[in-house]
Amino acid sequence: MNYRTVLALTLLSLACATQASSLCGEKEADIQREIGYAEKHHNQSRIDGLNKALKEVRANCSDSGLRAEHKKKITKQKEEIAERKADLREARQKGDADKITKREEKLSEAEHELKALEARDY
Repeated sequence: MNYRTVLALTLLSLACATQASSLCGEKEADIQREIGYAEKHHNQSRIDGLNKALKEVRANCSDSGLRAEHKKKITKQKEEIAERKADLREARQKGDADKITKREEKLSEAEHELKALEARDY
């Protein structure tokens, strides 16, 4: 019983460590999946582009680089939200109902994108 518990814990910790340190591996797997889709649909130009992306990921990808890039995206999205809020305030001051509705929709979309970015596990 004790041997089985130790073995199970060891396997579980190895699986967790592999998953936690494989951001580049996930990115590579995503690209390979896309290559499979492109091959299925005989889209050679897409295959060529994805193979180039795969080579670059294998050569240049680092987990810390992916995390930094992700943080930049979040910062940029927050800046966009601030800009959308300013646009909405301006539309409200002018009293243009059509512009207000459009600005509210754009703000909502930007906030939704931020939530999606923040939900990613990096």
